[in-house]
Amino acid sequence: MHRQELLDMLAQHRTRFMEEAAYVVRASEFVRAHSDCFDRELTPAHVTGSAWVVNPDRDHVLMLHHRKLDQWFQPGGHADGDADILRVALRETAEESGLQTDEIHLLGGAIFDVDIHRIEARAEEPQHEHIDIRFLVEVDDRLHIPGNHESNDIVWVPLAEVPRYNNNRSTYRMMDKTRSMELQKLTGRG
Repeated sequence: MHRQELLDMLAQHRTRFMEEAAYVVRASEFVRAHSDCFDRELTPAHVTGSAWVVNPDRDHVLMLHHRKLDQWFQPGGHADGDADILRVALRETAEESGLQTDEIHLLGGAIFDVDIHRIEARAEEPQHEHIDIRFLVEVDDRLHIPGNHESNDIVWVPLAEVPRYNNNRSTYRMMDKTRSMELQKLTGRG
């Protein structure tokens, strides 16, 4: 995947959330302006990939407690120069969950959510922003999720309880999108 493919995906992404729509515009402008947008050394920002992991019933979300940042997040991480941001999101999900790639099922191939958030400065890196491109994936919640060394814990969280783990605005947005999917499933629309 070349950065043009990401630009095409961003151009096709539709959202009803004004804040996210602004992030899509900013992300597109940034990717167009920086051929090295996937390199983690690029400041003041770089593109990252993550996955909103739901169970088949869409009533639980997989959350991990990030060891370095001491916060609960969905799986994801740096592209490290890989321009295929979907592959990055799936790779990070497999690595951070400890699951095999065939146990992680992409739902559609389109972007699920776009967020831009600040990462505070730490000893080894300056403050910067992550332009996070998020995809929707499904994992069977009956599987054992071993996690890895990057997380203190990894758990299935009931959708209604996700804000107890992470109350960022983007998390509420992804929860709302998940609820809308469930409503569409129940009403036969979508």
